[in-house]
Amino acid sequence: MDGTDDARLRIRPSAPTREPELWTPELLAKVDWRREAADEPLRGVVTSDGPVPGLYPLTGTGVDTTRIREAAAAYLRALTPNELHDARFPMRDVTWRHWNNGARYFLRHGLCLEELDDVKRQLALDLVRASLSGAGFRQVVDLMRLNLTIGEIRGETDALNEWLYWFSVYGDPLGEGPFGWQLDGHHVNVNCALVEDHMVLTPTFLGAEPVLAEGGKFAGTTAFRAEEAAGQEVFAGLSVPQRQRATIADELPDELFVGAFRDNWELDFAGLPLSELIGDQRHAALDLIALYTDRAGPGHAKVRTDEVLAHEGDTYFGWVGDPDGVFYYRLHSPVILVEFEHMAGVMYANDHPTRRHIHTIVRTPNGGDYGADLLRQHHARHPHDGPRSK
Repeated sequence: MDGTDDARLRIRPSAPTREPELWTPELLAKVDWRREAADEPLRGVVTSDGPVPGLYPLTGTGVDTTRIREAAAAYLRALTPNELHDARFPMRDVTWRHWNNGARYFLRHGLCLEELDDVKRQLALDLVRASLSGAGFRQVVDLMRLNLTIGEIRGETDALNEWLYWFSVYGDPLGEGPFGWQLDGHHVNVNCALVEDHMVLTPTFLGAEPVLAEGGKFAGTTAFRAEEAAGQEVFAGLSVPQRQRATIADELPDELFVGAFRDNWELDFAGLPLSELIGDQRHAALDLIALYTDRAGPGHAKVRTDEVLAHEGDTYFGWVGDPDGVFYYRLHSPVILVEFEHMAGVMYANDHPTRRHIHTIVRTPNGGDYGADLLRQHHARHPHDGPRSK
């Protein structure tokens, strides 16, 4: 289905985004399994062969992080003592791993942007802007705006809007130690960790339902057109035997394999190795990769791209579905894992996938997410507990 059927006019019952008035046993059980998953020692996304060591050497990148650090400091200095208590966490705090792409309220932490005044909210966004490329920042803002669009469609703008996102700062932006930030809410979950002059921008989960605002405050806002078209182009450019090798299943998965609370997921390589692509095929694949690596600012994006291309021969393109309809694709190597999928309805009532609902995620496998492997190396060189905000 392409998303043009009458199901677009039907919506599901409310999905609460704020803390429930009553924590039922059912809700508490859902929270418990999430806590248990986050409390597991971080191994990372790995294949059945286990973790691969030594993939992320802590060598200088030459990228200046001053602007990012100054933006973090400006935000923190604007907060009241009570706000600061809730806004800041130790660098290795478990709440890094509590992000959740759903609209329901589970383990939210930090400060909600909706509850900040305009100045403080803008300072939080300035930190996001300083860390990302122009295109990366616009994409995040557009997805937050599309969250208001679904709120307008449902008549629930109190529960679905562009500011119902939680922002947390980690570590030591006021000094010289590792630090980072997390933006967490419905369809926008960005984790940004800085260790020395390295930046890790994963896990990053981005999604939208709908992907086009046909009316409302942000009419005309669209999402994922480039990611959708570039994936199609890669598959369309393959020969028939290559398409057969790239196809990894007959039906789309129910959900992304390495979404929220799957920090330690096991997933083997599958599909067509990029080493078998030539000419325009290879250029199309590299353009697809760049859509995800270029979400970072230019300096860090180049570092990340070089890291990914160093493993080009070990990168696989996997595909499921119809390039003219709905589909799933995956890019997977020892140092990057990207998933894209057309989803069934959650806010809308369609039980089949359409192009109206899209999920994407980017991971840094083998312990790279949240800058964990870099942080381990940093603390081996500079043993300390880091600042404590609580």
